[in-house]
Amino acid sequence: MDIYPLVDREPAPESYGRLRVQTADLAPAHWLGEHGPGRGAFGTVTGVAAAGFAAYARVLHPAALDERPVRWSTVAAAHGREVAQGMNWHEVVDLDRDYQNLSEYGLPGVWDEHPAEGPTPPDVARALIPVLTRHTAAAEHCWFGLWDGYGRWDFDGLPTFETPGRDELLLAGPLADVVSPLSLDEFAELPDLWWPQDRAWCVGGDVDLVSTYVGGSEALIADLLDSAGLEAHRVSPGDGVG
Repeated sequence: MDIYPLVDREPAPESYGRLRVQTADLAPAHWLGEHGPGRGAFGTVTGVAAAGFAAYARVLHPAALDERPVRWSTVAAAHGREVAQGMNWHEVVDLDRDYQNLSEYGLPGVWDEHPAEGPTPPDVARALIPVLTRHTAAAEHCWFGLWDGYGRWDFDGLPTFETPGRDELLLAGPLADVVSPLSLDEFAELPDLWWPQDRAWCVGGDVDLVSTYVGGSEALIADLLDSAGLEAHRVSPGDGVG
């Protein structure tokens, strides 16, 4: 017998922040079944972001010190190493893979909080928006996927589309509104998937990751790598994610 009570959830909002929840036509997400998550193997870059782009980047979620962001490269240097392509956070700080369960962690004066695990953190999203906007003609007409397993709201009964291991709600709105769910709750998760109507790029994240992945043109990826507000590394479509 199940002895655990059901968690009370709030009714699903008609709008997720300013993003409109799509309850009828999910056709804008159909291309992902052909070129997006699902075409790439589970646990790889193209299993998180869409396949078929010229180039890809991994955007690292920062660690923190006193609630201020700290780059992985800064943490790695303090631990006597460099961040290599595909390196996992636990390798940067020389912890076991199950580092989340440790009661003591950090390095005084360097970092005291692990990178945020989950979809793109708000500050990273804000830094991504102007870069992505420069590389699409459809920044005002974007689509987003939100995993229906985030437990704060009751999304049961709403139509979803599938990605590997996830069922996603389809949302619509301008790219700039991707951070608007914070108006509902300061801890609200941002969408896992973002793409513009012209499919010039795709941003992918996941509840279990401390990185966000972006597929797009060579020019976009070069722009991301040069952005002072982001810590990003070039990756290959079949690379593992973390």
